[in-house]
Amino acid sequence: MRRIKFMMIHFLKEPLWFKVLITSTFLISIIFSSSFFSNHAVYESCAKFAAAIFFCAYGYKMRRNLKTAVILFGAAAICLVLAIVAI
Repeated sequence: MRRIKFMMIHFLKEPLWFKVLITSTFLISIIFSSSFFSNHAVYESCAKFAAAIFFCAYGYKMRRNLKTAVILFGAAAICLVLAIVAI
């Protein structure tokens, strides 16, 4: 519980553009990956591309911790490849 509280406090201290970017990409990836849009490859690709932006933003933010940054950039690369393949 402390870890979640720490992350929320840390998120609230971020600049407004970062909050908007993270929140919008997170919501886009959740909405477009839902079963309502599952028949359209473009929406699935858009959801994966939004997830890649999400992972890149947090990877760049956590670049001081090399292990975490590499994992997040790797997840972003996988999402980009899946977005390209889904089209």
